[in-house]
Amino acid sequence: MTGSGGQRRVPTNFLSDLEIPLPPLPEQRRIAAILDQADALRAKRREALAQLDRLTQAIFVEMFGDPVSNLMRWPVAQLSELVVQGDNINYGVIQPGDTLDVGVPLVRVGDLTDGQVSHDALKRIDPSIEGAYRRSRLCGDEILVSCVGTIGLVAMVMPAEAGFNIARAVARIRLSPTVDREFIAEQLRTPSIQRYFTQELRTVSQPTLNIKQLAETQVLLPPPEMQATFKERMSAFKQVKSAHRKAFSEMDALFTSLQHRAFRGEL
Repeated sequence: MTGSGGQRRVPTNFLSDLEIPLPPLPEQRRIAAILDQADALRAKRREALAQLDRLTQAIFVEMFGDPVSNLMRWPVAQLSELVVQGDNINYGVIQPGDTLDVGVPLVRVGDLTDGQVSHDALKRIDPSIEGAYRRSRLCGDEILVSCVGTIGLVAMVMPAEAGFNIARAVARIRLSPTVDREFIAEQLRTPSIQRYFTQELRTVSQPTLNIKQLAETQVLLPPPEMQATFKERMSAFKQVKSAHRKAFSEMDALFTSLQHRAFRGEL
């Protein structure tokens, strides 16, 4: 009903003539109460996931202290000093062009979800355009950081994303094999480093964290055995989070099913 030319809009006569099911008011309230309860359960599960993220950060600070103040006096290094030899921290494709049904997957800020790259809504671009950005093509072992608009989202690239590329609003960090990627990624999520990111922003049309500022981010380098201990603790949290995500997904599907049943008069 929205048409295809210019700015798409729903005609007012379509809305005014739209017929909707309208059961008696007590029945409307009964349906709304059921859906409210189901939605409240989803909200609690969502909050539990958020609490797990905050607990992860608390464990990092408990073990290593604040990365910016570094009161424990750990050795530090700039991110640019930790990248694999011959590589650089860089942005991705500036003008990706139109979306293709078949093309090279492009990771945008919206695809950085829960510390990973979501494949649900990946844009695909012309290989001839992507070919001009080999420097930002993913190898499957990088850290990604959002740098334009939404600042500081951190995600780890998995082997399944090798060959993908990234958008201009995303920075790619490929660390040396001597550096623990998961430890650095978790450190970049700490509130103090996130504050550093936002304090160093440049605003033109959108808030932007430039590559120089990201490269100069200082990170802690405690002994490898302590990093390994931290990873072990995080592994246990990942299992709990995975169970919560599965339950949340099932609850989401149940809520959608309840909606359909409610407005078909089957609830």
